[in-house]
Amino acid sequence: MCQDSLRLVVAVTGASGVVYSKRLLEVLREKKVETHLIISKAAEKVIKHELGGSRKDFEKLATRVYDVDDLTGPLMSGSYKTDGMVIMPCTMKTLSGIVNGFADNLILRAADVALKEKRRLVVVPRETPLSVVHLRNMLEAAKLGVFIVPAMPAFYHKPEEVSDLIDFVVGRVLDCLGIEQGLFKPYSGINE
Repeated sequence: MCQDSLRLVVAVTGASGVVYSKRLLEVLREKKVETHLIISKAAEKVIKHELGGSRKDFEKLATRVYDVDDLTGPLMSGSYKTDGMVIMPCTMKTLSGIVNGFADNLILRAADVALKEKRRLVVVPRETPLSVVHLRNMLEAAKLGVFIVPAMPAFYHKPEEVSDLIDFVVGRVLDCLGIEQGLFKPYSGINE
């Protein structure tokens, strides 16, 4: 994908791990990617709890911001062209809504549009342990073509700080979107 002309939807739901979505927005802004941000009401509470911030900290990183209950905007229609969507972090409730076509808010409708238009949809579940229901929904989402990128950082790149672990997950999301990332050194084998 040519990064200069990309238009991505970024959704933040109420799971723990909003630091991942903030970092994703920072990187996309650096890369001059047009971002359309949707933040759930639960995510607003998690942003305050985990980062001591507010939705405004996220909004200033986005190109355009939508209310989660706005069911009239351009993201509701497949005729509004986007290059994909990331839901990071993705609650299990949101994942269930995606799999079952329950599009009762803008996040779920935008995901539904991504699926029907065969656009890239990346979800970053942040839940542990996983129940059979969670696993079944992830399997069904994968069958629909959704990229499932659990917030599970690797250690082969020898992280030294928490930010290195965050960058790994964000980098893998960018990989799924076909965006050059450079946030961590790719695995090159084990040299003994």
